[in-house]
Amino acid sequence: MVAAVSKSSLALMRSFSFLHPMFYFKNTRELTCLFVAVCILMSQSLANDRDFMEDFLKREYSLAKPYRGLGFSSSSQWDLMGTAVVTPDHVRLTPDLQSRQGAVWSRIPFFLRDWELQVHFKIHGQGKKNLNGDGLAIWLTRDRMQNGPVFGNMNQFVGLGIFVDTYPNADKTHDRTFPYISVMLGNGTLSYDHDYDGRPTELGGCTAMVRNAIYDTFLLVRLSKNRLTLMVDVDGKQEWKHCADITGLRLPPGYFFGASSATGDLSDNHDIISMKLYQLTVERTPKEEEEEEVTEPRVDDMEQFQVDVQEEGMSRVQFFFTLLFSILGLGVLAVVGLVVYGRWKENRRKRFY
Repeated sequence: MVAAVSKSSLALMRSFSFLHPMFYFKNTRELTCLFVAVCILMSQSLANDRDFMEDFLKREYSLAKPYRGLGFSSSSQWDLMGTAVVTPDHVRLTPDLQSRQGAVWSRIPFFLRDWELQVHFKIHGQGKKNLNGDGLAIWLTRDRMQNGPVFGNMNQFVGLGIFVDTYPNADKTHDRTFPYISVMLGNGTLSYDHDYDGRPTELGGCTAMVRNAIYDTFLLVRLSKNRLTLMVDVDGKQEWKHCADITGLRLPPGYFFGASSATGDLSDNHDIISMKLYQLTVERTPKEEEEEEVTEPRVDDMEQFQVDVQEEGMSRVQFFFTLLFSILGLGVLAVVGLVVYGRWKENRRKRFY
């Protein structure tokens, strides 16, 4: 019985090999050996890919568990500021409490031209939607360890800011849904406008449901050949989705990476789980190699990013009540005017008797 089944299986395989020569095997042992060989090669390939990524991981600019090199010692590579604390699972920038600011900053100036930063973060809290705040920011700036109103960092900063904004300050959100991730390049004179959620100086951005998410939330920032790409992974599919693409963005060397957060009247927990920096290998033409030295942050053709934020007009309800009260006010003035005029006329008549 077993022999009959084996013969029939072999006959089936040979008939299939007749349709396609590459699947011709003398016996099942050869098929098994080939399958094992393919598995070994695939595993070696995957291991090589992991080794390749690890080789290009720049640990001196990265922040990951178990968070060695973070603290106040002279050998530390990262500094904590404000309410930031280290736990076994994350670096908590701010707790779910009002009026807190916290940050973590690299001590080592950054000089790579082509790079990719992957940030694993978590924003969560007890507040209901639009009753939470304010968000966190990822930085690559000239100045470090500066308190301020822009997600816990100074305003009029010099460098790159990536803002994960969870609270809409503007009454009219300009056809966007929050949480919203945006990019800004500061030159020391531009100010982040909280009243309009940074819209006037935004270079690009996207909506991303990162607060109280059931999946891990990731942010990717890549700068290569003066092109900044921003992508997110927030829905558990383990794939990057486009968020922003900015060409002609130029940053001077020697800036510092950091992450900061702030809460106001509203609050959330803002956690950094990891920040991993990878060096990219990019082929350049001789002309690209001879690029002029960049001394201050700038974007080519900045006019294309300018947004004219209009003052918000009155809604229909506001217009109705404004018109109603205006009519009532005019009516009251008319009545008062008639009464005054009547008394004046009566007094004038009495003078002639």
